[in-house]
Amino acid sequence: MIRLLVALLALVATPAFAADAADGLQPKFTASSTLIPARTVQVWLPPDYATSKRRYPVIYLHDGQNVYDDPSPWSGKSWAVHRALAKLIAERKVRPAILVAVWNTDNRLGEYMPEAAVPPVVAPGDPNADDLFKKLPVERAKIAGDAYLAFLADELKPLIDKQYRTLRGPRDTMLMGSSMGGLISAYALVRYPTVFGAAACLSTAWPIGDGFTERWFETHLPPYTARLYFDYGTGTNDGTIAPFQAKLDAAAGKRRGWVSRAFPGAEHSERAWAARVDIPLTFLLGKK
Repeated sequence: MIRLLVALLALVATPAFAADAADGLQPKFTASSTLIPARTVQVWLPPDYATSKRRYPVIYLHDGQNVYDDPSPWSGKSWAVHRALAKLIAERKVRPAILVAVWNTDNRLGEYMPEAAVPPVVAPGDPNADDLFKKLPVERAKIAGDAYLAFLADELKPLIDKQYRTLRGPRDTMLMGSSMGGLISAYALVRYPTVFGAAACLSTAWPIGDGFTERWFETHLPPYTARLYFDYGTGTNDGTIAPFQAKLDAAAGKRRGWVSRAFPGAEHSERAWAARVDIPLTFLLGKK
């Protein structure tokens, strides 16, 4: 009888993170902008949001179609980040946080390109022309990384801060993305260090354009107060990331709050990111 009572109490005390994760999803809305085309945004609130008066840190996530449940209308897959975070919260391993998933558009590559890193314009036939530009996967006219970050920092963040109980300083305003989303997340900490204080960059697309973005970051590191998590696998497209990440890690030196991890055999896919997303979430939100 006593054992049965203990078991029942345990069931009551254990948060049902799967149900809470789904319940926390707010209706999608369209965020307008004077800087970039309007796009869909969807917020997830942690399980105790409705019953508390506390304020919460916020993670802004790129490729928002892939952030929550399958199937993604963009890739057909997702990370299920809210479910991983709800589980970590239930296990008391991280601080509860608000997730803001920002959907991409047809100009994903242009908006996620670190604009300042792009080689300068040169005249046709110039012997000093940077051949790296020829390897860019997007037309120069479509590159809008600075405008996209200005949208996040100056338009979307104030809207989220007004609508929800957020912790608004850079320590509690974070980003997460994969591949090109990893690039733009790291770039945000360079361009907006007083707005964004931490980023998790999974399978960062350093090899793009033969690594010109990585070389730019070597000499344009975020401030020492910034916290950055980088990781990559060794399978499929991720297999080319290691040498570029190693160069950036060497340039960063032994910075506090700089983590770089390799996952042998992991591929470049939402499935692989979902399998390890608890690690960057713990980096961003782990309790001290």
